[in-house]
Amino acid sequence: MKAKAAVFTGPEKPFEIREFEITKTPSGYGKSELIASGVCGTDIHFHRGTLFVEPPTVIGHEFVGKLVECDEKEAAKYGLKAGDNVIADIAVPCGECLLCKTGDDANCVNMKVTNGGSIDEAPYLYGGFAEVNYTPLSNLIKIPENVDAKAAAVFACPGPTVIHAFELAKRANIKTDENTVAVVQGLGPVGCFAVMYLKSEKVKKIYAITAGNNRKREELALKLGADEVLNLDRDGKDEITKKLQAENNGLGVDLCFEASGAPSAVPQGMNILRNRGVYLIPGQYSNSGGVEIQPQLITFKALRMIGSSQYSVCDVKAYLKFLSENEKLQKTVLSLGTFYKIEDTNKAFDDAKKGKNVKTLLIR
Repeated sequence: MKAKAAVFTGPEKPFEIREFEITKTPSGYGKSELIASGVCGTDIHFHRGTLFVEPPTVIGHEFVGKLVECDEKEAAKYGLKAGDNVIADIAVPCGECLLCKTGDDANCVNMKVTNGGSIDEAPYLYGGFAEVNYTPLSNLIKIPENVDAKAAAVFACPGPTVIHAFELAKRANIKTDENTVAVVQGLGPVGCFAVMYLKSEKVKKIYAITAGNNRKREELALKLGADEVLNLDRDGKDEITKKLQAENNGLGVDLCFEASGAPSAVPQGMNILRNRGVYLIPGQYSNSGGVEIQPQLITFKALRMIGSSQYSVCDVKAYLKFLSENEKLQKTVLSLGTFYKIEDTNKAFDDAKKGKNVKTLLIR
């Protein structure tokens, strides 16, 4: 038996579609068959060369599959059994550093990953862009029975990313409520889920900021919960800034969530926030160039700025709980995915880079 995988061969190079032998499952691991595996912005950064990973390798860290082979007793320790639908979480915190010991293992300074194994040694397939995946049982999270596995795959990384950013805010005693006016910068997968999450938190008003000429994306944001979508190209950056600064009787908005990845978004985010406003910044995940800011705004407005780059197993579980408790959203979430066969990975990446899809995913 063999399984196909898309092998990353280097920045701006085509993926090679190869077949690998399906081998015996190592002790402590689970073998899962692909249901869907998302193409993350991080994967695109790898392919553009703005983040580095050593080729050749099978990248991808949003694998959702059906667990088909595992040690029964070992799996039971993690609430798993063969036949379960699972999300594979690649993060392996050390458990020993200051961050881990203070309850923040998502930001472990010695973080390792489960998808870094060699494609030259069995079982070969550790990454997400493959028809079969091998992941330690400790890093597999069961998908609840009432959650569609393909729907769960759409935001398998963006969902926990958003949830963790808000969790860090909560640890800083920052909460959203019915009085919060919020802005989401960017309407990619992270931004779309942030809109959904803020809507579920029943905030007073949600603005979404986007760019380009994608009316369908703007209509989608409204469907997901945004009260108004502002377009930088159509409405103009200065006019948008003035409009948002007018909130709270001229103080500005309460919370801004940066999900665009554009460095130019950061100065605007700082400008639209009120005094003691909250800026959550999970979107700046690669070196996309510098940008000039006015640091005195941080001082005089006493801004609360929180970066968030990773997430933990508990955030994945919180994401699945969110989907389980909001079953009516699952159909909408599933509609946001565009699915490609593993052998069409290069087409999938090309479309993702062009912004054609809300979420790009690979399937068998």
